[in-house]
Amino acid sequence: MDATLVSVIALIGVALTFDYINGFHDAANSIATVVSTRVLTPGQAVLWAAVFNFLAAFTFGTAVATTIGKGMIDINIVTSTVIFGGLLGAIVWDLFTWYIGLPTSSSHALVGGYAGAAIAKAGWGSLIPSGWTKTLVFIVMSPIIGMGLALIISVVTLWIFRGFRPARVDKWFRRLQLLSAAAYSLGHGTNDAQKTMGIIAGLLFAAGYLREFFIPLWVILAAHAAIALGTLTGGWRIVHTMGSKITKLQPFGGFAAETAGAITLFGASSFGIPVSTTHTITGAIIGVGAVKRLSAVRWGVAQQIVWAWILTIPASALIAALTYRTFALFGFR
Repeated sequence: MDATLVSVIALIGVALTFDYINGFHDAANSIATVVSTRVLTPGQAVLWAAVFNFLAAFTFGTAVATTIGKGMIDINIVTSTVIFGGLLGAIVWDLFTWYIGLPTSSSHALVGGYAGAAIAKAGWGSLIPSGWTKTLVFIVMSPIIGMGLALIISVVTLWIFRGFRPARVDKWFRRLQLLSAAAYSLGHGTNDAQKTMGIIAGLLFAAGYLREFFIPLWVILAAHAAIALGTLTGGWRIVHTMGSKITKLQPFGGFAAETAGAITLFGASSFGIPVSTTHTITGAIIGVGAVKRLSAVRWGVAQQIVWAWILTIPASALIAALTYRTFALFGFR
């Protein structure tokens, strides 16, 4: 077995490790609402989410993977060291924010790390502006869209059920929330797993194992399996922040937040836009809380989350750049 193949296999392992940590770190995105409303127990919720994370392999294609793989970084400067630096930057930042219980974006940690390593190797010219434009725009837009849709869904639903007894409404939405949680987990799986697929396909192309850039079926299945396994283990520290610290949720609110988030993710994935599932569901949860009254949202917690969002790309980029430079000192470029 030659050294190049060993390096590629090892890096695929690192990429799938990141995908597993992504599922672990972002399990809160899929299950926080359904757990906090007590529609499902934590064990039932992670199993439910993991199943739909994997089933997402068979929906919405690979447009996001293509954007990540060759639409943000010049594929011609990509090497094993660049990819390793990018993945390590994302993994370190994810584990740090998981430890302190902050729901940051694994997606933005990955693109930040990838960019940081690329810039360390070839300068700012290695970035493709068009790919970054839509990604940076949707850092702001995805939580706003999620919040707006959650507000609309909440208001419309409240109007439809205005004459019903609260106990009856609660009973209905406990059932409906199973569907909305499944839809959100499907959206989470299809957008987030594709980012790792793009990295792996970029690696295979750079190493000469793909003659043209595309996403092999085995890469799709492996990425979805890894993120589903990560979700199955759950990141409980972040679940607590998402499910109860931002605002208090009931089944009706959980349904509205998950449905709004799912619609946002389905749309973004269809257009190949790598968005943050964390940003999306956080915005939706804030939108649900704001329907009751603005004071129902714990804005101090939301402010901490926003600061973590702002820091994610530069922090993971810095870690990745330092990793690349360290390896470059020993001749690995």
